[in-house]
Amino acid sequence: MAPEERITPSRENCVYTQCYCEENVWKLCEFIRTERTAPLEHVFVVFISNENRTVPLWKQKSGHGDQPVIWDYHVVLLQVDGPENSLIYDLDSVMSFPCSLKLYAAHALRSDRGIKPAYHRLLRVVPAESYLRNFASDRSHMRNPDGSWKMPPPLYPPIHTTECQMNLDDFINMDAAGWGSVYRLHHFLSRYASSSSSSSSPAALTSS
Repeated sequence: MAPEERITPSRENCVYTQCYCEENVWKLCEFIRTERTAPLEHVFVVFISNENRTVPLWKQKSGHGDQPVIWDYHVVLLQVDGPENSLIYDLDSVMSFPCSLKLYAAHALRSDRGIKPAYHRLLRVVPAESYLRNFASDRSHMRNPDGSWKMPPPLYPPIHTTECQMNLDDFINMDAAGWGSVYRLHHFLSRYASSSSSSSSPAALTSS
């Protein structure tokens, strides 16, 4: 991708804190809105998780060889400009930044076929504008029982709204009604990465 087409800073210039993917992606959305590098209606935040909070992803920086990393949840940015041009921005991936969704699907998401149901992925797709307006985290999920940090937090203040200090679970939880729409993996790829995706795209499990 040519530099003038990039909607985010280069990977090394992005705001990034290890193990705070939901905030890293919030900062990407904030950059896009502030710098007006792309229409926000073309940008989505994707939470990847399931009821067991055990989801495999390949091609992650913390992985070893071709072994997947099992996350409780992971968050990436999706830019949609037609099914042939959808891009994924994953700051924790060793793949290109951005990466075509088709390539990311083939190498990082792969398929739920052949893996145990407990590891099947669900994806909550939230419009970037909604995410910027509604997401809040006091980072309490990253504290140990004694109050110490599991991983050092970002240096900037916690993200919150005027009404809420913490609603991260509303985005991670794939059962509860929440912002955006929830898809099974193959439905997500059929909608956003298939050249045949159109008005016949599969319906989401939930939407709001």
